[in-house]
Amino acid sequence: MTKRAPKSDFDTAWKELLQRHFEAAIAFFFPAVHSEIDWRKRPSFHDKELQYAVRHAGRGKRTVDLLAKVRLKRGAQVWIFLLVEVQNQRDPDFEERLFGCNALLSIRHRQHVVSLGILGDTQRHWRPNRFARAACGCEIDFRFNVVKLLDYEDRVAELEQSSNLWAKVVLAHLKTLATRPDSETRLQWKKRVMHGLAEQGCSNDEIVDVFRFLDLVMTLPPDLEGEFQEYLDKLQEEQKMAFLSSYERKAMSKGRREGRVEGRLEASQSAVMGALQARFERTPAALQARIRQLDDPARLMGLLQIAVTANSLEEFEKQLPTVAQAA
Repeated sequence: MTKRAPKSDFDTAWKELLQRHFEAAIAFFFPAVHSEIDWRKRPSFHDKELQYAVRHAGRGKRTVDLLAKVRLKRGAQVWIFLLVEVQNQRDPDFEERLFGCNALLSIRHRQHVVSLGILGDTQRHWRPNRFARAACGCEIDFRFNVVKLLDYEDRVAELEQSSNLWAKVVLAHLKTLATRPDSETRLQWKKRVMHGLAEQGCSNDEIVDVFRFLDLVMTLPPDLEGEFQEYLDKLQEEQKMAFLSSYERKAMSKGRREGRVEGRLEASQSAVMGALQARFERTPAALQARIRQLDDPARLMGLLQIAVTANSLEEFEKQLPTVAQAA
């Protein structure tokens, strides 16, 4: 009898991909906003400012948030506050929290803040896009852009044909929700998403990143996970491309398994050091100490992907300061 699949980790999966593929996310979900931004200037991410805002305005139980500074084509600099709601139930405070973060950041920096929301819940009729309050002639009317992932439910063919990796992410998210009681069907969809990535000629980095998303979200019981690993080996042979080696998959899966036992932070640190040990048969104590100083699981997962693809320890260490400061 097939065992129940482990719990999906939507939070980590979305956080990792948003920072690594931010422009593609805005292009897919908010094309009108994307067209106004000058993407020749790389966005900068600001976790400290984000934490200031959510600490004062409040954070939902299952939300992923991101704050980026971008430059518009007309020259103005703006902040983009992106909030992803991944819980299954509607959040009655969603609108007010989004307004609170927007107001706090606007006042603090005296710059315009563009607030965006992605709703990954299962409540079809919950579509918050406005916070309004009025009394004694004083009125607040705050509007923001949102997208509802459920709106893509009947657009599977469109998602599969799209060359934007976020189309595959949305498909994986929706099919994860739809297959919670049916691991066999989830396995087939997981295979289908990976096959689509390979068939469309996505870059190795994109395939690895989406695989990481699938690993965290489209979880499977051990017997079916083994079948999926066998499928990946065959897929790589058919496509004549080695986008994921066995130690890469084991390192990523190890991080996910340990995360449920030891805690996400410690597991992520261990996964990075384990990948380096598997690749280079040594992890200097000084390098281990630097890795243990990192306290952002999403950032550590970015390092894990570098650890399993770097050609040498020296190449990995060159990337470490950059990743450590990015947020």
